[in-house]
Amino acid sequence: MKSILIIILFSFFLLVACGEKQNIKEIELLNNNNSNNSVDKQDSIPVIYVAVSTMISPLETFNLYKDVMDYISKKLNVNIEFKQRKTYREVNELLAENKLDFAFICTGAYLEAMDKIPIEILVVPVVNGKPYYQAYILVNEDSNINSFDELRDKSFAFTDPLSNTGYSYVVNILKERRTTPEKFFSKTIFTYAHDYSIQAVKRKLVDGATVDGLVYEYLKHFQPEKIEGVKIIHKSKDFGIPPFVVQKILDKNLKEKLRKVMLEMHLDTEGKKLLNKIMIDKFILADDSLYRWE
Repeated sequence: MKSILIIILFSFFLLVACGEKQNIKEIELLNNNNSNNSVDKQDSIPVIYVAVSTMISPLETFNLYKDVMDYISKKLNVNIEFKQRKTYREVNELLAENKLDFAFICTGAYLEAMDKIPIEILVVPVVNGKPYYQAYILVNEDSNINSFDELRDKSFAFTDPLSNTGYSYVVNILKERRTTPEKFFSKTIFTYAHDYSIQAVKRKLVDGATVDGLVYEYLKHFQPEKIEGVKIIHKSKDFGIPPFVVQKILDKNLKEKLRKVMLEMHLDTEGKKLLNKIMIDKFILADDSLYRWE
């Protein structure tokens, strides 16, 4: 019965649709034959192809970032085409196939891509004064579970196989204990969005979950009802925050203009307002050293 409820819940979550705003166009990528030369054949205005990994639900992700992308679109006088995918690996594949110019990707996805795909960090966000974030391990408040080890033989939700906070962190904890998720937990699921994992714990579809602390804090601030009934039993050390990346071959002039717009957003009244909506202080320069913590 619980498995059926999980299927119903996440099928409902994934039935979403996104709209358009000004120069931003969300496109369906059922056919991946789109060329990516940053110039639309029917329009002399340059096109930037963008993806934002679904760290929260697809609809919420698009709604949060469409205004930021529209701001960039207006500042650079470019069209932005939004390519959305369910999994982090699919976004990485688009980067590898040169079908994206620009993307906001999970830290774990960047770790997977950094030595394999010709991309580079454009900027990174600063949240609460630092370019770091944490994994939060959650259980339901009604649960008697108060530590990670008490999750043994319990059900558990991961976010995405390439997620740092939503997967790798817990896998590494288990490696230290000389075990695996398959042996430690009674069952595991992948939700493909951190807010879905939180809801799975809230609704008691699973006993525990590991999620991006930034997503949890965002919901706590703007949608507190979504974390009611959930408690944090563990927080990880700090990790380098998810970065914005670009193709190395992207036109150098366009790349520098894009970087400049993002670095100066917090100095602009409209830009600062948009950053506040996604709980980002500002963007800064960074390099791979932020992500080589081991």
